[in-house]
Amino acid sequence: MSSQALLIRSATAADAVACANIYAPYVTGTSISFELEPPTSLQFVERIAAAQALHQWLVAERDEAVGGYAYGHEFNERAAYSWSCETSVYVAMDLRRAGIGRALYEALLDYLAERGYRRAFAGITLPNDASVGFHRSFGYEEVGRYRRVGWKEGAWHDVGWMQRDLQRNEVDPPDVIVA
Repeated sequence: MSSQALLIRSATAADAVACANIYAPYVTGTSISFELEPPTSLQFVERIAAAQALHQWLVAERDEAVGGYAYGHEFNERAAYSWSCETSVYVAMDLRRAGIGRALYEALLDYLAERGYRRAFAGITLPNDASVGFHRSFGYEEVGRYRRVGWKEGAWHDVGWMQRDLQRNEVDPPDVIVA
């Protein structure tokens, strides 16, 4: 990506191939994702649509090339959890530490707060000091750990959970979160 301005925008189905290509190395070469096979671009079309329905899926674009994405999705299917969401961000391997993830997360967290969500959660495969530090920089706090919950890359991995308030308004939430 060149030095041209970074554009953060809502993802469309046309971004599925780029998102799948960004995500694949996280699946095949790291324990960051617990998926074992990279999802297809068609599966990404479905994931983008599902996230857009109630949450958000953003991409970072420069020179018409997608270099990263971030999304919010359902934290838990039980109705009482409706005002909480889970967040994730992925940046192309060769573009990490260039501010793309930060720009995506800033926009995503603002959007989710505007939608009425009260809390954001992030599950992080441990150890991952970079991701823990990244989330701390956004005000996420460590709230728990699932120990030895995932087997990948020849080892058992813990998942640390972090939480952030999206807004301080603790009055009764609306009946539904609207798109």
